This record gives sequence, structure tokens and C-alpha cells, in this order.
Amino acid sequence: MTIFGFRLPGMSSLLLWGLVWEIVGRLGITFFVPPLSAVFATLFEIIGTPAFLKALSETAYAFGVGVTAAIAIGVPTGILMGRSRLLDELLLPWVNIFLSAPLTALVPVLMVLFGFGMTSIIITTALFAIWIIILNARAGVMQINRSLVEMARCFGASPLAAFTKIYFWSALPEILSGVRIGVIRAVKGVIIGQLLISIVGFGALFELYSANFLMTHFWAVLIVLFAMAFSISELLAYLERRVSYYAAKR
Repeated sequence: MTIFGFRLPGMSSLLLWGLVWEIVGRLGITFFVPPLSAVFATLFEIIGTPAFLKALSETAYAFGVGVTAAIAIGVPTGILMGRSRLLDELLLPWVNIFLSAPLTALVPVLMVLFGFGMTSIIITTALFAIWIIILNARAGVMQINRSLVEMARCFGASPLAAFTKIYFWSALPEILSGVRIGVIRAVKGVIIGQLLISIVGFGALFELYSANFLMTHFWAVLIVLFAMAFSISELLAYLERRVSYYAAKR
């Protein structure tokens, strides 16, 4: 960000918006927006409590398992769609439908099929992430230099060897891009699952604090959630830039 010809650090915009937040909270315009300083003070109070640690572990477990399942299923599926025209024509319409559809509407169906426990929350998390991962992996495979594929065939590479040594590594920049976007969508999925399916984890804290108008507590938990999503996204973005640089050099 540049102001009056001076280039400011990348996080300066967050500091600016934090200052605006503090001013609005101090003015008392609405009870929904408490001062940012009070939010951070509350955060340091609750971050070590058993309730917060239990909610964090439940949310992290559902998020981690859901994202892992989305990657484990989405990446091979996208690569196979990029390789096989028949499979691509069969699956691509459904992938596009689920990517654009309001997945929240499917939550009641998951509740009927899998119950009200952690399984439904994990599946909801995976459903929010998997479709963009599939599309990006497919796009990465379709952009592979065909000479690499022909070379693998000429040297008698098996389908598994071509899959693991040609398709995956050549499409890795696009795969990481899809995973990064999928992780962001998975954060929404895990919270929606915890609010609608089973009131556990951060969803339970959001429900408790909003019902009792504890806005500083509510925003403190929300900041933790945003910080987790932002940190994971930036880490994947860094890996994506490194891999893109390597792929361009190769």
C-alpha cells in the first residue's frame, strides 16, 4: 500500500482498519462492535480456558480430517478427469453444479444420512473444499506439455508411474492453488456444520456468546478463526509461489 508516495508494509491496511474499529467501538455507535482493545483483552482471558481449548481441538479435528479427505479424493479425481475425456464429460457437470450450488442446503440431508455427530461435520467441511480442488487439479493436468506425456509413453512408463512422476508434479502449482482456495471454503464449511448439525467446537461458542450478547467474546473467537484461516492460506500461497517459480524454471 502506498500513501503520498511512501510505500507502507503489507499489514498496514490491517492496522488502519483496526484503528477504525477501535474508534467506532469507543464511540459506542452499536453494542455489536466493541472496542478492538477490549476484544483482545477478552481473547487473552479465554484463550487458555478449558472451554476454549476443547472448542479449538474439536474444530481443528473436523477441519483437518475434512480438508485431508478433500485433498485425498479431489486431487486424484481432478488428475483423472484431466487425463480421460470420458471421465471428464461424466463428472465435470456435477462438479460445476456442486461448486456453484448453495451447499448449506445439503446439510439437512447429511444430518439424515449420517446423524448429528462429528461425521456429518467432517463431510460438510470436505464438501465445501473438494470441488475447487478437483477443478484446479483438472486444469493443471490439461495444461501439461504433451511432450512430457509422450516421453513417458515412449519409455514405457506405467499408468501409476506417469500419474505420480508426470501428472502430479507438472500440475502441482494449480493443485496448490486449488487447495488454498479449498482451505478457505473449508473454514466456512466447518463452522456451518458446527452451527447447524451439532453445536460443538467454535460453533458452540458462537451460539453461547451471541445468545448472551457477549460481543467481546464473540469477536475474540472470530478473530482466532480468521487468524487460523489467514495463516494457512498464506502458507499455501507461499508454497504455491515457490512451486510456480520452480515450474517456470524447469
